[in-house]
Amino acid sequence: VQLQASGGGPVQAGGSLRLACVASGDSFSDYTMGWFRQPPGKERDFVAGINRDKVTKYADSVKGRFTVSRDNSKNTVYLQMNSLTPDDAAVYFCGVDLLVGILPPTKAYEYHYWGQGTQVTVSS
Repeated sequence: VQLQASGGGPVQAGGSLRLACVASGDSFSDYTMGWFRQPPGKERDFVAGINRDKVTKYADSVKGRFTVSRDNSKNTVYLQMNSLTPDDAAVYFCGVDLLVGILPPTKAYEYHYWGQGTQVTVSS
């Protein structure tokens, strides 16, 4: 599975961005997809995930501001990010979990493939 993330860039605090991640393959609708972020020098942390039944899960720090969604017809998962703050600045990665679960996993090691990442910069 190959993943291609896009949509990052510079934004002012309070602004919005929508990230997209396109996956290859014919079984996208069965995958659980996750978004993670990694600030410089820090670990890759869970942001949001969505499983094949469109059950979603969010990190507490983004609840109410970020929305994860998927369009299976386009093999794409999205992350709508609103009310951005400098703390949201990071490289954002999408990952795919090939196992079927009730909830999207929140640990990076549970994801089998990763995209290349897209940089989000938030200025105050």
